[in-house]
Amino acid sequence: MKHYFFLLLVFFSVFGFSQKSKIDLKNIEKSLKNSDSPYNYEKLIFKYKGYPKSLDSIEAQYLYYGRNFRDDKVSTTDDAFKSLADAFKENNFEECIKLGKVLYDKDPTNLDVLLVLLRAYDSQKDGSHFMHHLSQFRSLTEGMKNSGDGTSEKTAYLVNSVGDEYILLNILNIGKDYVRGSKPTKDGMFDIWEKDGRKLYIKILYLDFKIN
Repeated sequence: MKHYFFLLLVFFSVFGFSQKSKIDLKNIEKSLKNSDSPYNYEKLIFKYKGYPKSLDSIEAQYLYYGRNFRDDKVSTTDDAFKSLADAFKENNFEECIKLGKVLYDKDPTNLDVLLVLLRAYDSQKDGSHFMHHLSQFRSLTEGMKNSGDGTSEKTAYLVNSVGDEYILLNILNIGKDYVRGSKPTKDGMFDIWEKDGRKLYIKILYLDFKIN
C-alpha cells in the first residue's frame, strides 16, 4: 500500500525548518493518559480533528508516537483496511471515502488511511476535506521528520511502521539507488540506507512494544 502514494506527496512542500527534538516515549505514554497533562490524548485529538493547524510540533509528535500506545489501531493487515486498499486499487474513490471515514474515526492518526482519503477527496475535487486532512498529514509527518537527523543510530529518524518509513524516505527523496541494511535493537529495528558512502539511519518501532 505504501508505494501507491508517492506521486501524491511530490506535489506538496510538507516541511519547513524546525528544531529537532528527542523523543521520550515513556513520557509520551504517561502524558497522553494523564487527564491533567496538556498533552492528554483527548485534548490533543480534539485540536487535531478540529483545527490541525493549531497543533505545535511537540503536540504533533505526542499524537504521532502516542499511536504506539493505543489499543484501537488499524493495521494494514486488517480486513477492513484490505477492503479500503482494494477500493483504492479499483479507483473506486466513493467507496474509499466511505470505508476510509470509518477507519479514520477509529484511528485518526493513521498515515496510510489519511493518504487514501487525500487521494479520494482529490479525485472528487473536495477541496475542503482534502485540505483538512492534508494539514493533519503535514503535522504528523513533520513531527516524524523532526525526531532526528538520520546521521547515526543515536540521532536516527524514528517511525512507527515500515509504511511510515517509506513515506519518510519519499519525503527525503531517498530513492531505489540506496541499499538497505538492517540491525535489530531492543525496542525496534534500525534500517540503514546507504549510497556512495552516505548512510541514513531510521529506527522502526515495534507497534506493540512497551517500555519497562
